[in-house]
Amino acid sequence: MDKFLITGGKPLRGTVRIAGAKNATLPIMAATLLSPGSCEINEVPDLRDVQMMKEILTLLGTSIESGPGWCRINASNVASSHVPERLMREMRSSVFLMGALLGRLGNVKVSYPGGCAIGPRPIDLHLKGLAALGATISERHGYIMAEAEKLRSCDIHLDFPSVGATENIMMAAVRADGVTVIRNAAKEPEVVDLQNFLNKMGAHIRGAGTDTIKIEGVAELGSANHNVIPDRIEAGTFMVAAAMTGGDVYLENIIAEHAEPVAAKLREAGAQVDTVGELVHVQALGRLKAADVKTLPYPGYPTDMQPQTMAMLSCAEGTSVIIENIFANRFKHVDELRRMGAQISIEGRAAVIRGVERLSGAAVEASDLRAGVALVLAGLVAEGRTVVDHVYHIDRGYEGLEQKLLALGAQVQRVRE
Repeated sequence: MDKFLITGGKPLRGTVRIAGAKNATLPIMAATLLSPGSCEINEVPDLRDVQMMKEILTLLGTSIESGPGWCRINASNVASSHVPERLMREMRSSVFLMGALLGRLGNVKVSYPGGCAIGPRPIDLHLKGLAALGATISERHGYIMAEAEKLRSCDIHLDFPSVGATENIMMAAVRADGVTVIRNAAKEPEVVDLQNFLNKMGAHIRGAGTDTIKIEGVAELGSANHNVIPDRIEAGTFMVAAAMTGGDVYLENIIAEHAEPVAAKLREAGAQVDTVGELVHVQALGRLKAADVKTLPYPGYPTDMQPQTMAMLSCAEGTSVIIENIFANRFKHVDELRRMGAQISIEGRAAVIRGVERLSGAAVEASDLRAGVALVLAGLVAEGRTVVDHVYHIDRGYEGLEQKLLALGAQVQRVRE
């Protein structure tokens, strides 16, 4: 099991390239099941979750060629609709396979998905949406079965703008007769990217990025080539890292608009964030100031940036309040930050952070993906050495994190027990 050894106190300086978005790549990979041909995806990040999705797709009957930053998926021979429980438990994003397999084969059998332990993330909105499209849903022995002789169009109003449910319904609805309308749909950029990929395959979808998406069903889909959008959460993570270390960092392969919620909060905290051509420049001179944060669906402040932001505010001047509105149990990193000297108190969904002048290095443990990277950021500014264990969580969502930090001047070492 790998761990990171970090010696803090070095400002980050230089240029970092942001990888393709994990949360766009995974549903797009699942969507290739809808095509009986071959699809090529570029800007694919080298992540543990991506490797897991490749393994699942291979077991379902696809053939996959891949290299650095790309993969070609041929789903012409897909015949199986049963995703093994072991693989479903490894990755939350495996739930996207339900809509794609229903649209392609008319049936699917999966267990409940796994992933990070950040609180209840029920898939009832996914199942309600697929049932509205005409699927018969049943549960037996820990498995969920869905089948539909023919999917039918309908109007679906989501109780919450769930990204996963929106994307799953989109993938099933492209093969339904008529026009399906999803209301209160998620507006995230990753939903737009999935729409663009499906439309390249021959789907007729419009409205992604707004709260109403319309999908006109088609008889069949074909091949497509697609470049995945940059990862706005990786971008936000490096923006926060640059600011909290008093650094001077340029980010390339970034869509500035997607990172604007984080950029606005960094400016409020006293950092300088500018767009320079196609780059985003983050610079901080002196100690940051306290700021209050509420996580919300896009275009609000992303919940996936909450732990990293808490690490930053732990050493900012003054008292900050973070309200977590998306996930009920996304404060698992708090105890670990306290080990490093952070002064944080929790009251329900609110965290009150009293900034300290300096964190101190300690042995800490990553409990999930974003909590893990928050501890890495804390280690970058801590006095002495920090040991972050269970970094396999971080490998699920960050490509070559330690190499990128090293290139920016940080003292980070990966060691294997």
